[in-house]
Amino acid sequence: MSFHTGHRARVKQEFLARGFEGWPDHRILELLLFYAIPQGDVNPLAHTLIERFGSLSGVLDAPVEELCRVPGIGQHTAGFLRLLPSVAGAYTASRGRRDTVVNCPEDAFPLLQAYFFGARNELVYLLCLDGKNQYLGVRKVAEGSVWAADINLRRIMEETVALRGAKIYLAHNHVGALALPSKTDWDTTLTVYGVLGSVGIELVDHLVFQDDEMVSLRQSQGKRMILPY
Repeated sequence: MSFHTGHRARVKQEFLARGFEGWPDHRILELLLFYAIPQGDVNPLAHTLIERFGSLSGVLDAPVEELCRVPGIGQHTAGFLRLLPSVAGAYTASRGRRDTVVNCPEDAFPLLQAYFFGARNELVYLLCLDGKNQYLGVRKVAEGSVWAADINLRRIMEETVALRGAKIYLAHNHVGALALPSKTDWDTTLTVYGVLGSVGIELVDHLVFQDDEMVSLRQSQGKRMILPY
């Protein structure tokens, strides 16, 4: 057994025994690289990545093309690293229980946040509830430059009907900006509220995400009164 093989085995065993507690970013990244690069010493590469991108999250959020500019990182490894935030988000989302009751934006936050985790594009999701505010599911309804691409109201209605929902939370993210609702966000909310209301679906709230922040349009509307209480 080579030194590097023995080192890999020791690091893996340490993780299985104690998890990541107390580990610096470069050591966590080194363990991850074991699974993308089967042989060799990846410790220097882990240090190089942390130095270049600033942190573990900076590495995992970096675009594939930027990762591939680092010597020793190819498309396979870059793709693996970019996969990890999405896997983490999907895992968190899958833990949302079907019997969860959503009575306020704070209840909706953990059910939706995972879908925006590490997102580099603007995304639009709906969280669907039954008439008793019981969680039914989350569906993506748009991606890209959200408002330029337009929200497909028919898609929203189809997804809600498919889940047999009576109420929805609409949610989208701001990329590279604060989680503050824009004028377009307010105008879109009013349009969606009116169209859905005409077919018996209640738009409970419109939530704007940015990293770990969330803003509720209902709670921040002030005198606008776009969403009646």
